[in-house]
Amino acid sequence: METNLQLERPLHIEELLAALQSMQGRRAPGINAVLQVSISLNKVEISVGESKFFICTALGDPVRLEWFDPRGERVAAALNTEASRSRLVLYNAAVEDAGVYRCLATDAQGRSQEATVVLEVYQKLTFRDVRSPQEFRYGERAEVVCDVISSPVPVVVWYHQEQEITEDHRRRFQVLANNNLQIHRVTNADEGVYRCEASVEARGEIDFVDIAVVVNVPPVLSAPQQMFNATADYQESITLTCITAGSPRPVLTWHRKGQQLELSERYLLHDADGGRSTLTIRHIGQSDGGAYSCKAANKAGSQEKELFLKVFVQPVISQLRNVTAVEGGVAVVTCVAEGEPRPHISWRRSSDGQAFTDGDKSRDGRLEVRGLHGSSSLTISGVRRADRGRFHCEALSRIGGHQRSLFLDVEYMPQFLTNQTIFYSWEGNAVNLSCAVASNPLAAMLWRRGGLTIATTEGPNAAGGPNARVYSSEGRSLLEVTPLSDRDFGRYNCTARNNIGMRYQEFILAQADVPSSPYSVRLSAVSQRLATVNFMKPDSHGGVPISHYLLQYKEPSTNHWREVRSHSAAHMTVVLTGLEPNTTYEVRVSAVNGKGPGASSATQSFQTLPIREPSPPAVHGQRDVGVAYRLGLVKQDDGGMPIVEYIVKYKTTKEERWMTRLVPGAQDAALLQPLRWNTRYEVEITARNVKGLSEPAFYQFFMPQEPHITAESLFSSLGLGPAVGLGLGGLLLFLLLLDVSCFFLRRCGLLMCVTRSLRSQKSSTNQGKETEEGKAAYLKLPLKEENGKESLKPDSIEVKVHGENSHHSKTDCSKA
Repeated sequence: METNLQLERPLHIEELLAALQSMQGRRAPGINAVLQVSISLNKVEISVGESKFFICTALGDPVRLEWFDPRGERVAAALNTEASRSRLVLYNAAVEDAGVYRCLATDAQGRSQEATVVLEVYQKLTFRDVRSPQEFRYGERAEVVCDVISSPVPVVVWYHQEQEITEDHRRRFQVLANNNLQIHRVTNADEGVYRCEASVEARGEIDFVDIAVVVNVPPVLSAPQQMFNATADYQESITLTCITAGSPRPVLTWHRKGQQLELSERYLLHDADGGRSTLTIRHIGQSDGGAYSCKAANKAGSQEKELFLKVFVQPVISQLRNVTAVEGGVAVVTCVAEGEPRPHISWRRSSDGQAFTDGDKSRDGRLEVRGLHGSSSLTISGVRRADRGRFHCEALSRIGGHQRSLFLDVEYMPQFLTNQTIFYSWEGNAVNLSCAVASNPLAAMLWRRGGLTIATTEGPNAAGGPNARVYSSEGRSLLEVTPLSDRDFGRYNCTARNNIGMRYQEFILAQADVPSSPYSVRLSAVSQRLATVNFMKPDSHGGVPISHYLLQYKEPSTNHWREVRSHSAAHMTVVLTGLEPNTTYEVRVSAVNGKGPGASSATQSFQTLPIREPSPPAVHGQRDVGVAYRLGLVKQDDGGMPIVEYIVKYKTTKEERWMTRLVPGAQDAALLQPLRWNTRYEVEITARNVKGLSEPAFYQFFMPQEPHITAESLFSSLGLGPAVGLGLGGLLLFLLLLDVSCFFLRRCGLLMCVTRSLRSQKSSTNQGKETEEGKAAYLKLPLKEENGKESLKPDSIEVKVHGENSHHSKTDCSKA
């Protein structure tokens, strides 16, 4: 670095100071020396940051040396080494420190003298806080900062890719007044290293700095699919995908409801090459529906993309409770259902199956349905007991349905179910007064008499006395009273109470009497030994139900009444049996209840019929097995005496001669056989008892065509298995007969082969005997008629087989 500052030699100054001091020491008294001030340097040039010191020397008895800066302010930092010398030190000089510094000397008389020094401070080339790399957003106006200082002001030149940026590049590049490089709409092509070079021609000073320029591209997001559908509670999984690009490579994250999603059992996150990121949602439920967002961020910015998952949820009825209402009041039952899409809710009444939907009303206007946002309310006005029961709520959507039911319970005050309030009894006869009540909730029941309560316990009590007992069960109370005197008859009160209300019913225990007499007694169906008695029930049963009727009958010549009891009180007909024919009888009827028999009716007389011949028998018939026919004989009026026998005569319609068969009277059928096929028969049947014969009864029947059994019909009736078995059996029988025929006629066949084998094992002495035994044999076959009967011709056919010595043609066994 060059400088124009010329410094005097220090030796001359020192010598001068020494001479002055010696002169001052030899000065005459009373004579003052003249002040002289000098500074070691007159003009100094330094760079910013350097340090420098100056020495001020005064001659002539100074008493004070002071330094003043260019602004005229006293410099407190002056360092006084001795009375005639002072040193000023400047550390780390700054541009502001430049200027004229004065050194002022003052003697005892107040006279002063000063010297000056000029300080010039210059700035070296300096790059201040130049960052590298410098990053910019894609497409923006970038300003590459090169902060360089010097004095005088430096000249800055920019280079890119070893080429100077000149005026030709001004369309995209521009060097600003502050020496920064401006790039219009920076792109990725502008990335690289830029050189900022500064120079000061006056000092020949030059320096540079390299700056890396990085262009950051904001993220760009895309989603192949933005809408997704899934069904909840089916263990489904679904994958959402986002693709991003940018520089530097963006970081992609997934968010839901403002919260970043992390890897878990339900959320699987995966980043693949090419900027692809996926979010897999496992075991999708209803709460997983809604918006999801993928967010990509880098230094240049961020971008967010929203994806929507629509979760279809099968309808589920989440709220349905049983309801209790009071008769006559209002009942509101509510059904709340959840699901996606929102389900449609309907109601169905279990009692009659009637269905109701939103806005429906029943015919009587008491039932109405209103729905809103997945909730439906069924309102029942003027609740009746018939409304009690189950109501079904059904939630239905296009992906399914759900049904639940509730029970509507109707509470009501007690209602008596007993219609009978008057009971009859007599002294010593226990009677049960039954009090039945319908109520909801169950009613508490008690008996009263004369204002006193009869305790609900078995055994004697104060109100009822020793002859009254109370037995209670659910909805029923039974008061057992055994009247002992007239005071036990009268009024009894049954009271029923629940939290809805109270009611009571009055019962009367009255004294019973025997029934009045039956009337309109008449006889019907009178025969030799039977008579039917009919009558009308009495006008009064005496307060106690009639248990039965008692019929008395006798012959007029005797006073002994015989009795017949009816089966029940409902039967007002009694049949008298075992009567004598042609006999007069008297009959009367009385009714019997728990207290006893009542008065008898007026006596009626009748006479049984005399003995006579039987009535004509009744006949029905049916075919029997084969050529037989069975006639069924129906028992008829026997005329008062048992049937001895039936005389059955029958013939064909084309014949004149009758065939007769006697059938004992104890039998109920007659079997006619043998008969002819395809023939019509006439039958005449007469019954006989000891009195004589009945009128004949006539009957006709027809015997059909004779059935023909064919192989086809036989096999079709037997079925496949038996038919095959019969076929195989027939084949074996045919082969056996053929083999026997071959053995006897042609000396061949399987039997012949066996015989020869056996003969070969016998001794020759037995040959004559074998010949003798084999000379003759007989085969008997029965002859059949065309209709399947055996013929009356000779039973068998004899087939004579000659012995071995006879002439016969030898036939090979294999040809049998």
